[in-house]
Amino acid sequence: MRGGTPTPSPKSPEPDDGGEQFPPLPTDAPEAAAPASANGDAMSRLAERMNTTHSGQSEVGGFEASVHKIKEQVLPRLLERVDPEAAATLTKDELSEEFRPIIMEVLAELKVTLNRREQFALEKVLVDELLGFGPLEELLNDPDVSDIMVNGPDQTYIEKNGKLVIAPIKFRDETHLFQIAQRIVNQVGRRVDQTTPLADARLKDGSRVNVIVPPLSLRGTAISIRKFSEKPITLDMLKEFGSMSEKMCTALKIAGACRMNIVISGGTGSGKTTMLNALSKMIDPGERVLTIEDAAELRLQQPHWLPLETRPPNLEGQGAITIGDLVKNALRMRPDRIILGEIRGAECFDLLAAMNTGHDGSMCTLHANSPRECLGRMENMILMGDIKIPKEAISRQIAESVDIIVQVKRLRDGSRRTTNITEVIGMEGDVIVTQELFKFEYLDEGEDGKIMGEYRSSGLRPYTLEKARQFGFDQAYLEACL
Repeated sequence: MRGGTPTPSPKSPEPDDGGEQFPPLPTDAPEAAAPASANGDAMSRLAERMNTTHSGQSEVGGFEASVHKIKEQVLPRLLERVDPEAAATLTKDELSEEFRPIIMEVLAELKVTLNRREQFALEKVLVDELLGFGPLEELLNDPDVSDIMVNGPDQTYIEKNGKLVIAPIKFRDETHLFQIAQRIVNQVGRRVDQTTPLADARLKDGSRVNVIVPPLSLRGTAISIRKFSEKPITLDMLKEFGSMSEKMCTALKIAGACRMNIVISGGTGSGKTTMLNALSKMIDPGERVLTIEDAAELRLQQPHWLPLETRPPNLEGQGAITIGDLVKNALRMRPDRIILGEIRGAECFDLLAAMNTGHDGSMCTLHANSPRECLGRMENMILMGDIKIPKEAISRQIAESVDIIVQVKRLRDGSRRTTNITEVIGMEGDVIVTQELFKFEYLDEGEDGKIMGEYRSSGLRPYTLEKARQFGFDQAYLEACL
């Protein structure tokens, strides 16, 4: 086999020969540099996260630490001089007045001298310990804190502006934390111990509390508190916060006023209950409204409102009253609207029946990530029960009952947005047909980490326009949706 002409070895191209067939990309081209730098930035953030170590311990330092140290010395001697039952009948201000001379006496015994500021701080800490919820009091009184998560005596996290940060508080020990948890649940007639290690409760301001204790919680007693604003939040306020657009706000106001059946869907902490409270402002003051919840947290802004609450079983496992039982009973109480704090199971069917039998304007919340998933979850919840109905009939019941699905979401920058407003039109074969009226479109992320986007209207004629016409809002509703 004869070899051909030997191939010359490749050489660097001369400046005048037109270059190689595939010349290297220029390094200074902005188009090439941008993706590389963006990718490098992303990888450096991953490496930084990989190498960062966190203590995870709540650090109490400085002035607070010294006050707490003195409190540990004063509290046992104070309890020897005070009748706890008599102290429980006094208000915090009255108790502070009574305590002041006794505290001074104890400090003199201990040979501790405090300035005026330290005295006031010590009085407050001691009163919180005896009448309030101990270290949790300062977090509960902070209006910027929206969530409190206690993971055992040494670690407490709080949510501020949508972000989780560690809180500068500690509990004395597990016994101290467990006593505070019991104090919280006992206020609403519930109990928590090793036989019933789970409890839902609420505070006087309506804040929702969940307690889980050992042996289920391995780090000690865990308390989760979802705080609610003392000032009622309205749809206009949500619009100003950037949670929705002007047109979305108008459409939701009309939907609430025109007795449309509304389902609010979203994840944990996305603002479902806040949206439900805001929508309730649009209910006619002359209507009778019943709310049904596991732990009463809704704060409706109506005069004729009756809240109902479920009851857990007793020690023998008897006497439980479920949401389904309350929905059936509510139908005999002549309600105009029935509002469910959250549906989780077969009570969904009872609510749909209520929506279909003259209780227009009923509302509820449920956990789902999109309007389509919300409909699927409603079907699944009904099938979880003992109701022997074909799936197609369940889908038809949902399509005939629900008018609007409002999807809310907490984005990664901590902001809560109304991402979809979707109408339920009806059935096409065995599929529920929906129509999207509004949608939040993600555009970019700012340098400060804030997500930027815009609320877009689909420009479609709303299917629920007929309901709005019955209340005289058809023209305003049409203009808001187009």
